[in-house]
Amino acid sequence: MAKTNILGISAFYHDSAACLVSDGQIIAAAQEERFTRKKHDPGFPQKAIEYCLKTGNISVNDITHVAFYDKPWIKFERLLETYLAFAPLGIKSYLMAMPIWIKDKLWMGDILKKNLGYTGELIYPEHHQSHAASAFYPSPFKSAAILTLDGVGEWATTTLGVGTDNKISLEWELRFPHSLGLLYSAFTYYTGFKVNSGEYKVMGLAPYGEPKYVKDILENVIDLKEDGSFKLNMEYFNYCQGLTMTSEKFHKLFGGPPREPEGKLTQKEMDLARSVQEVTEEVMIRMARHARAATGEKNLCLAGGVALNCVGNGKILRQNIFDKIWIQPAAGDAGGALGAALFAWHQVLDNPRQPNPARDSQKGSYLGPVFHGSEIEKWLTDQKIKYHRYDKQTLPNAVADLLAKEKVIGWLSGRMEFGPRALGARSILGDARSSAMQKVMNLMIKYRESFRRFAPVVL
Repeated sequence: MAKTNILGISAFYHDSAACLVSDGQIIAAAQEERFTRKKHDPGFPQKAIEYCLKTGNISVNDITHVAFYDKPWIKFERLLETYLAFAPLGIKSYLMAMPIWIKDKLWMGDILKKNLGYTGELIYPEHHQSHAASAFYPSPFKSAAILTLDGVGEWATTTLGVGTDNKISLEWELRFPHSLGLLYSAFTYYTGFKVNSGEYKVMGLAPYGEPKYVKDILENVIDLKEDGSFKLNMEYFNYCQGLTMTSEKFHKLFGGPPREPEGKLTQKEMDLARSVQEVTEEVMIRMARHARAATGEKNLCLAGGVALNCVGNGKILRQNIFDKIWIQPAAGDAGGALGAALFAWHQVLDNPRQPNPARDSQKGSYLGPVFHGSEIEKWLTDQKIKYHRYDKQTLPNAVADLLAKEKVIGWLSGRMEFGPRALGARSILGDARSSAMQKVMNLMIKYRESFRRFAPVVL
């Protein structure tokens, strides 16, 4: 009997990705950026799709369904309604956004036919259904509460629901323009970092600051309720009608214009980062408490870009609100490709699900390409690069010796991680005992801000 091969696709916003699910098994998943070397590549994930098909040993003709991670027409409707509500203020933003919508975003079916030669069925889950599916279906839970939090999908910015067996039901939502992700992005913009890619820098900057602006945020910018629901005071924002995130009123409240990108970081930016981080954590904790009370579930699944805020996730975990938590490793839009494919398999095609209580079904998130020793050796030889090959017995000691000498190691082993976190398959390693290591790595190897930190690996 022929297999059901479902191709999941996320594209045209940021972090485009593809995923192959075959008879319910996750075969492969990767972001387009891993092939094009263009960080957060938003384009059609042609190379990621080719990788997935190759790994599954199938052709386009073997694909039975393609699932796209949101509903473009509803998202387009939201954009038009927003522009009309603020007309004529949003005309510049409107004119910049429309060409890509008219050219690409509304015509997913035509793009698939043109780029892949695919003419079969297309499935369009809602954006937050894709997030929810990516959170629940690979989890080890038979049933769980599901929280999805991000900038915005079609209209929803936060959803709360329940997953049971092979079905998910999203029962509550917050809607645009009220968004925890966009609140965080506004502070990302104001502190001089790039929206949709610099949010993790704000999270990394937060420990250097004091929460001196928390009161200002809670009294002026966000009206936060006990259950975690909230409304933003839109007088402080500009993302509905303009090309920036924040308004003059926001700048006045926090004492001046946004920091120039690449400008000098001051204590003010550190304090702002700490403040929005603490507000975000408080919202997440209140939402988690409400999710437990409203659903009665003992387990929680998280996805959406805000679920990449590992500090906030840690706070939920340590509060013991739920017995167990499972977070989608590719929680942002890339994971939408995976969620869309699993949504099609379980929710649309009604296939059963048998979770393993001992482990999830995402294979450690090692779903990307693998490069074998023989391939690497051939490439090094072809490039005339000097190398030394160690066997499996001597390699660990050799690496340990180099680390002890304060050398930095580029480590490649097995399949590439799906998602933004280095999980030991594609990692840069250094000895944490060295007081110079953080500076060496940040400034000389990664070429990134000096305050950025690294994850410790411990026994």
